Amino acid sequence: MKTIFDKNTNSELIERIQNLKESDSAKWGKMNSYQMLKHCTLGEEMFQGKKQYKRLYIGKLFGRMALKGIIKNELPMKKNQPTHPELKISSSGDFDSEKQKWISLLNDYNGYSNTNFIHPFFGKMTNDEIGIFVYKHTDHHLKQFNR
Repeated sequence: MKTIFDKNTNSELIERIQNLKESDSAKWGKMNSYQMLKHCTLGEEMFQGKKQYKRLYIGKLFGRMALKGIIKNELPMKKNQPTHPELKISSSGDFDSEKQKWISLLNDYNGYSNTNFIHPFFGKMTNDEIGIFVYKHTDHHLKQFNR
């Protein structure tokens, strides 16, 4: 199973991010390329303990089951998955700056350990679960923009 903690996998994702263009259009969903970048940087900051979001009640009920469904095999994440309200982006900003920030955050997974991480929907996650999920989430959004 691919994980963000594998150096080659991480490098491959970063190369795909470097190929993103502000003019790229989404194959599905409502976000433009900047909004996707911002959504992903906020997600990385959350996983790395730099931001926290309120635990969702529905996540307490179904979060573990949903996580297991996402990380159980090599299949990519399904399109149009629900998003935490605070990770929905409607603003605009500096595309190149956000792209570099995302790359920097992915590089920060080298030496990562956050044994106390609690996802606002999935709940407590192990490092292995985080590694697989972050890879799949990144891959999902890059494919969304044909990368």
